[in-house]
Amino acid sequence: MSLTVTTWSLEQNAPGELLRASEPGEHVRIERAEVPSAEFSRFLYTAVGGDIRWTDRLVLGYEEWQRQLEVPGVETWVAYERGTPAGYVELAPREEGVVEIVYFGLIPAFRGHGIGGHLLSVGAERAWDLAERWPSLAPTERVWLHTCSKDGEHAMRNYLRRGFTLFDTVMEQEPDVATPGPWPGAFPDGAL
Repeated sequence: MSLTVTTWSLEQNAPGELLRASEPGEHVRIERAEVPSAEFSRFLYTAVGGDIRWTDRLVLGYEEWQRQLEVPGVETWVAYERGTPAGYVELAPREEGVVEIVYFGLIPAFRGHGIGGHLLSVGAERAWDLAERWPSLAPTERVWLHTCSKDGEHAMRNYLRRGFTLFDTVMEQEPDVATPGPWPGAFPDGAL
């Protein structure tokens, strides 16, 4: 069985295009995971993307996953609510001066708490100042990301509210596969 998936690509071409969201409160903090960890990254990936069919990285073995995290300039920023991981944003430098927001999202239990806009704001800011932490990289001139029709219902609105603009749309057929999420049956509505 296949699924029609629409993928939208969005960008910012100057730091001034970022429209910050308000902060959700003192109980939420965002911190960089400075030690590349395939285990922690896979936890975040499956916890955030399990109910929305993130599958592209599931084929990676441990070594390849770890290798991708150790590329200079790749960063993972994690939102915590009262000490519990709530979501994350992963940044990766691409061609000179370009940074991709590769993954962004919240664990289902933390959606709708006002964390997503703030996390995306911080992630975009860190994409714009990536070269300050990684002097071997060229200064950022463009930040881009993609989202698709499988992502959460508020994803596109959040990107547009943060000042990202649409530059490409692609429709493709993909196999309709169940994703393991953090574990089978983890989602309250019985999805998966």
